[in-house]
Amino acid sequence: MLGLIRRTISLLRDKEILHRLGVLASVVVIAIACYILYHQLRNIDVDKVLEAIKQSDLRSIALAALFVAAGYFTLTFYDLFAVRAIGRSDIPYRINALAAFTSYSVGHNVGASVFTGGAVRYRIYSAWGLNAIEVTKICFVAGLTFWLGNAAVLGMGIAYHPEAASAIDQLPPLLNRVFAFLIILSLIGYVIWVSIAPRRVGRGPWEVVLPGGTLTLMQIAIGIVDLGFCALAMYMLVPDEPNLGFVVVAVIFVSATLLGFASHSPGGLGVFDAAMLVGLWQMDKEELLAGMLLFRVLYYIVPFVLSVMLLTFREIIVGARLKRIRQQAAADDAKSSHDVLRSGKYGDSGA
Repeated sequence: MLGLIRRTISLLRDKEILHRLGVLASVVVIAIACYILYHQLRNIDVDKVLEAIKQSDLRSIALAALFVAAGYFTLTFYDLFAVRAIGRSDIPYRINALAAFTSYSVGHNVGASVFTGGAVRYRIYSAWGLNAIEVTKICFVAGLTFWLGNAAVLGMGIAYHPEAASAIDQLPPLLNRVFAFLIILSLIGYVIWVSIAPRRVGRGPWEVVLPGGTLTLMQIAIGIVDLGFCALAMYMLVPDEPNLGFVVVAVIFVSATLLGFASHSPGGLGVFDAAMLVGLWQMDKEELLAGMLLFRVLYYIVPFVLSVMLLTFREIIVGARLKRIRQQAAADDAKSSHDVLRSGKYGDSGA
């Protein structure tokens, strides 16, 4: 059975069917989101949205900003864990933190985060001797942490409150609860699977040893904490009435985030917003839009600006350092040449 599955996946890759299906899925998700947004936003009063932003509670905004900062701090452990997992414990945490923060904030805003975030990571880690294959492995392990955390949050959240997922997928709550338990059982099965013996994916230099059971539980914990902080930030910004509870908002937020990633649109633009509007249909649309706009400022725009500044500052420092090294090398070469000429001159006169 396992051999059949592997041959099927190999065939799909050879025919580029997986890539085409991925592109088709992205197009379908974006098209559906555009349709939903058109019907959701056609009667929106922009002045009311702006007024709702002005009247937003500053304390709630400050708490949301604090939770966003805590979420990005947790993101740094994605890279710390991944770099240690591939055996490069010599790279200090500050480099892991810089790579994680800048790659995720750039990837979130530009879109196609696998490529844009990977390029930022490579630019930073290559200075520490990592090659493209090692950076790809880091991206894989970090991505695995993200998806394991998402699966855990969705599974537990939907199992507890399946009606929240039903608001988005329009499926019966009982069916959503069944799916949730299947997700949880799959996670448990995966943890047991990697605990029994070392598991490897990939071939040759691309081979990655999957983290064992204890480390996988750590991955899941990191992902849960990250998503929990992000969901708390969103919860602080949505309207107070009706009070649906944190779990409902968290399930809808994570579902909307995953749909945004599936679309590959920058920041999940349009897709994330459509899912939130559909999932939180009980809330006032103008006030909900105001909260979502504030969340985008805090979670996407501010970190992106900071990342660009950090990367620019880093490039200036690295450029200045390289310039000093070249100048020192040139000075050493000139001194060596001068010493050779002097020794030759005195040697001739002595002869």
